[in-house]
Amino acid sequence: MNEIVCPHCNKAFKIDEAGYADILKQVRDREFEKSLHDQLELAEKEKNTAIELAKAQVAAELAQQSANKDIEIEKLKAELSGTELAKQLALNEALGAIAKERDDLARELEVKSAEQKLLEHSLSEKYQAEIKSKDELIAYYKDFKAKQSTKMVGESLEQHCEIEFNQLRSTGFPRAYFEKDNDARTGSKGDYIFRDYGDDGTEFISIMFEMKNESDATASKKKNEDFFKELDKDRNEKGCEYAVLVSLLESDNELYNAGIVDVSHRYPKMYVVRPQFFIPIITVLRNAAQNSLAYRAELARVQEQNIDITTFESDLETFKQGFARNYELASKKFKTAIDEIDKTIDHLQKTKDALLGSENNLRLANNKAEDLSIKKLTKGNPTMAAKFQEARDVLGEGQE
Repeated sequence: MNEIVCPHCNKAFKIDEAGYADILKQVRDREFEKSLHDQLELAEKEKNTAIELAKAQVAAELAQQSANKDIEIEKLKAELSGTELAKQLALNEALGAIAKERDDLARELEVKSAEQKLLEHSLSEKYQAEIKSKDELIAYYKDFKAKQSTKMVGESLEQHCEIEFNQLRSTGFPRAYFEKDNDARTGSKGDYIFRDYGDDGTEFISIMFEMKNESDATASKKKNEDFFKELDKDRNEKGCEYAVLVSLLESDNELYNAGIVDVSHRYPKMYVVRPQFFIPIITVLRNAAQNSLAYRAELARVQEQNIDITTFESDLETFKQGFARNYELASKKFKTAIDEIDKTIDHLQKTKDALLGSENNLRLANNKAEDLSIKKLTKGNPTMAAKFQEARDVLGEGQE
């Protein structure tokens, strides 16, 4: 038997082991209920704290995502605006450069045209003066041929031409070749071959010369055209560009006495001249060839410039196409970025909905916890119900 003192009336009473165990169990059950209540209150507080923290975190993340989206949008807008400006500036600069180069080329061509006209005028005056000075020699040659035999006349004409050329070789034709044609392998040969070369050693003109004369006593009179075919043949076989017949034949023919006669309608690039026009015909053809070289070089340079302009325009068109492609890609990436931002917002919204759903589940759990009672816990369990009732009865008696 155990003796227990009532804390209210200080009366001592004895209780057996079974009764003592029941009382002890009642005390423990009360402590359990109080502990359970405390745990539920603590869980409620932790739940509310967790919900508030989750709400704050979601709100902060949504705000940050919105701010980042606004920043990205403004950045992309600025990049697109800068790209459009750069494109316009590049186009303006390219068009300005093309216009300037076109104007420079037009001015250059005008200068070249003026120089050419001045050169032509200068050459015309020079040749007129030379022609006038040579006219005085005509009478001399008419008298000269009457005093020579046929062979000597021919040889004297060749010697005359060679002497005239050699007098000007060092000053007027420093790089020129002028020698007798001694190559008769093809069955015929001309009298002289003239070739001239540029500074780089490139041949730019060649002339096959034939000298013809006869005395007044010659029985069979020859005409200049009797020698055209053979002269043209010699020119082609020796690889010469021009053919020139220096002739005293047909002394009374006003056509040949008038000056340099172009017979290209009979044979290409062929001329007939009197001896006084021997040096002038070389000079005219040589200068024309030199001018042609200069014009060809200028034309090549202009063509290269045109090619450069064409290349530039092609590069500009390539740039425009590439720029348009880059702009299209940037636009697509911008749209992709906006889509990704929208997806992120949608994902955050789903997260928010999930947290709100969790909060609802916690609320339901709390409601169930608040609705928890000894009566519900012992429902359907008569043994536990009887024990709780006994504990209540004992506690009630003690309080009395």
